[in-house]
Amino acid sequence: MNNERRSILKMLSIGALAQSQISNVFASSAGKALSGVDSSNQKHIEELFRKSIVIDGLVIPKGWNQDSFEALPKSGYTGFATSLTSYNLKLALNSINEWHQRIEDNPNKLLLATTAADFIKAKKENKTAVLFGFQNSTMIERSIDNINLLYEKGTRWIQLTYNQRNLLGDGSTERTNSGLSDFGIEAVERMNELGIIVDLSHCGPKTTDDGIHFSKTPASCNHTMCEALHRNHPRAKTDKQIKALADKGGVVGIISLGYMLGPKVRKETTLETYIDHIDHAVKVGGIDHVGVASDF
Repeated sequence: MNNERRSILKMLSIGALAQSQISNVFASSAGKALSGVDSSNQKHIEELFRKSIVIDGLVIPKGWNQDSFEALPKSGYTGFATSLTSYNLKLALNSINEWHQRIEDNPNKLLLATTAADFIKAKKENKTAVLFGFQNSTMIERSIDNINLLYEKGTRWIQLTYNQRNLLGDGSTERTNSGLSDFGIEAVERMNELGIIVDLSHCGPKTTDDGIHFSKTPASCNHTMCEALHRNHPRAKTDKQIKALADKGGVVGIISLGYMLGPKVRKETTLETYIDHIDHAVKVGGIDHVGVASDF
C-alpha cells in the first residue's frame, strides 16, 4: 500500500511539473521513478490525475504567450495561483488589468477564480482557473484601504513579505527576525475580513509564526519546503510551523525547484528528493494540508 501511495505521489508530482520549463534533471528522474510502476497501476494513476482538481500553488506568469496556452492542456491543471507585479500599487493594478484582459480575450481557456467554487466550475468547463495574488505586500504602500481596492480587482492571496523586510514584517533573508509590525497585524486583519489568503512562503521565522497566530482564517505557505530535510535554508519551514499551519486549516505547497529542495549541485537533487518533502509534510501536517507548487 505504501509503495502504491508513493507511486501515485510520483505521478501527481510529474503532472504538477508538466510545463515547458521542466528541467532535464527532473524529467529524467521522472522516467526512472515510474519505470517500476506496472501498466495497470500507471493507467489507474493517470485516470486519477485526469479526474482530480489540480491546482499549482504558484506560477510565474511573466512573458505569457502562445506557448503558455499550449502548455496548459498538457499540464492537466485545473488552476493556478499567479505571482503578479507587486512593486507598487500602480504596477500591481496594471498587472491585474493585463490578466483581466487576457481572461476576457480567452473565455474558452481561462476563468478568473475569486472563490473555491470557481475551480470546480473550471474543471467542469475544461478551463484553467486563475487566482490573482502577489509575492509581496509592497503594493499596499502605506494605506490599509489599498487592500480593499486590490480585493475588488480580484486579488485573493497576498504574501506578507518577500525575502527583505517591508512595512508589514521581516522577510526570510533579513538580518533581523522581528515578526509582524503593528501595520502588518492590521493588514492581516483586513485580509481576513475581506477573504484574502494570508501567505507566508517568503516570510522570516517570526513573521511566519505571527502570520499563523494572528490570522483568524487559515493561512498558507503556497511554495516552500521542509526545513527538516533541507537544514538552515531561510525559505524552509519547520515541522512546528507546518503543524501549526495545518492545525488552523492552512496549506503548505511544496516547491519543485531542485536547488530549493536539496544541495545546490543539481544532479544531487532528484524527483525523489521532491517526493520526500511532500511525504514529510504529509506526515507532519496531514494529507489534506499539503499541496504542490512549481514556482516556474
